[in-house]
Amino acid sequence: MADHIPKGRPELLFPLFAGLETLDGVGPKTAKNYAAIGVETPKDLILTLPNSGLDRTRRASIREVPLPGPATVEVTIDKHHKPRGRGPYRVDVEDAQTAFQLVFFHARGDFLVKQLPVGSRRVVSGKVELYDGIAQMAHPDHMLPPEDSAQIPEFEPVYPLAQGLTQRGVQKAVASALTKVEFLGEWVDPAMRREKKWPAWADAIAEVHAPKHQGDLSRGTPARERLAYDELFAHQLTLSLARAHRRRKPGIVSRGDGALRRNVLKALPYEPTGAQTRAIGEIAEDMAKPHRMNRLLQGDVGAGKTLVALMALLVAVEAGGQGVMMAPTSILAGQHYLNLKPLADEAGVVCERLTGADKGKERRAKLDALKRGDIHILVGTHAVFQDDVEFADLRLAVVDEQHRFGVRERVRLSQKGEALDVLVMTATPIPRTLSLAQYGDMDVSILDEKPPGRTPVKTALVSTARIDEVVDRLRRTLEEGRQVYWVCPLVEESEVYDATAAEERFKMLRAALGDDVVALVHGQMHPKDKDAAMAAFKAGETRVLVATTVIEVGVDVPNASIMVIEQAEIFGLSTLHQLRGRVGRGAADSTCLLMFRAPLGETATRRLQVMRDTEDGFRIAEEDLAIRGAGDLIGTAQSGLPRFRIANLEEQAALQALAQNDARALLTLDPDLSSARGQSARVLLWLMEQDKAIRLLDVG
Repeated sequence: MADHIPKGRPELLFPLFAGLETLDGVGPKTAKNYAAIGVETPKDLILTLPNSGLDRTRRASIREVPLPGPATVEVTIDKHHKPRGRGPYRVDVEDAQTAFQLVFFHARGDFLVKQLPVGSRRVVSGKVELYDGIAQMAHPDHMLPPEDSAQIPEFEPVYPLAQGLTQRGVQKAVASALTKVEFLGEWVDPAMRREKKWPAWADAIAEVHAPKHQGDLSRGTPARERLAYDELFAHQLTLSLARAHRRRKPGIVSRGDGALRRNVLKALPYEPTGAQTRAIGEIAEDMAKPHRMNRLLQGDVGAGKTLVALMALLVAVEAGGQGVMMAPTSILAGQHYLNLKPLADEAGVVCERLTGADKGKERRAKLDALKRGDIHILVGTHAVFQDDVEFADLRLAVVDEQHRFGVRERVRLSQKGEALDVLVMTATPIPRTLSLAQYGDMDVSILDEKPPGRTPVKTALVSTARIDEVVDRLRRTLEEGRQVYWVCPLVEESEVYDATAAEERFKMLRAALGDDVVALVHGQMHPKDKDAAMAAFKAGETRVLVATTVIEVGVDVPNASIMVIEQAEIFGLSTLHQLRGRVGRGAADSTCLLMFRAPLGETATRRLQVMRDTEDGFRIAEEDLAIRGAGDLIGTAQSGLPRFRIANLEEQAALQALAQNDARALLTLDPDLSSARGQSARVLLWLMEQDKAIRLLDVG
């Protein structure tokens, strides 16, 4: 075992990280079955809590319990009925008020005759059901002489199972694992523990595995809440350590004189919102500090993130350096370039774009200009990561929609500039709960105001059966000189199938509205063709754009006033909200038509109603979290969101905020975790296997 102990793990944790075979009743085969419920060590098992319980309180008769349901009663054994053919073995019994049957399938009769001799008394416990009007208890969980019946717990914990595991087996293994629990120190702030009436860690573990009644299974019990807090605190401590570690690394001081930014603000036809001004100030302040900036700019659809990003890039240029802005797709990079370039021109700054489509001489010329420092702001896709792309003095990277960029890309990016400041933009409003868990190591600026001149979007639900009426409505809109998006459904993330669906709809709309009016864009097209189709729509040369969700983020066509989303019921709320945000960008009244196939399920109905009732992205995100849960909302596998065994992000938001404040406070007082509480916190990090995270998180 010693071979694979991670260096540094405290010895008192060794028993908790031993193999499962060290537990009573667990052999190599059973150990494999445990892996299906995510249990590989005794530590995993003690943190797998019972998810329900059985009330085994003694009753005088099964008549006292609602059927079907568990019952524990004392009975007299009356008569054995051996099976005819392949039927079950039955035993007639009688409690204080009524008679019923014990039923056994594939039973050995001689064993049952010994266990349940006629005329003897037994305490039996199990689920009682009515079958053809006769009360039956099939395969009782317990059958004991009255003098041994104290062995039956009044309330028995029920654990999650996988194939090959039984309740009895898991209970035995848990009891064995609990003998390995020792005092590990105390990492929770003593004042908080007193206020919350939380037990010590070892006591909390013992309590959650010995519930006395249904109420002990609720998240709010002191023992369960404490264990949830430990998970959240370990995670927040890891994020805070990463943040502190990054802050200790020297960054570049980028302080501008504000001249370029003033030129841009003068050229704007509107005043920035208070939220934009605040975010611009926070970013400039960060960039002027001697440590690296790592900030998240979170803004709802149309909150004006592009202006804030440009102002940040101009700080880098004013300070004598360069900035880069990266987007996940060439469409989006092109969009950013079109939005930034006119404003960069006003400021007298050279803004260029670099994508995979740049080839040969043209690409070489751009790369040379970049290396000389003649290009101040570069906009591109991940093509800017390639090794031949060199900057004269790169100060700031603005990354749009971070979750589309992997950790590896972020590492390569940080190698492009010595001590690069990073600004991550997301157009997906993230509930505070998730933003703490996912971006707890970052500083956050939130844009929660809409710039003036954005018109509210009217949202209506329309059944697919009324598609002809919808097409008539589009005809009238086109006559008024407006433009329309028509989004086709995603089908099981299959781009090929999505493309087929979009092509079918494209043909139908061309037939109805005219060949030269309708354009098509989907993920299977060549990037150049996609860009050309988008550019033609933006220029007003085509009037209806049939698309898959490739247009979800960032496309800006102020003249588009209708968004049709087909089979809206299969999209997530945040995607629907992003798509709706493509209209309402000009002065005309705008509409979003959510087309659904009847009948709608309960969840789909709730989602579409939320869309109809509100345009507030943060409220929509909170609803989405409530409907789908944290893992689904941002795709846990690729989000970097931790998988908690006990804590629940949706329901324990306040506990998580508390954990973040506490983690940051502890590191302020004790940066290297050397105090008594700090040493205990180190044990917690090893216990929660956050040791890997401490080493890895710096690349975040």
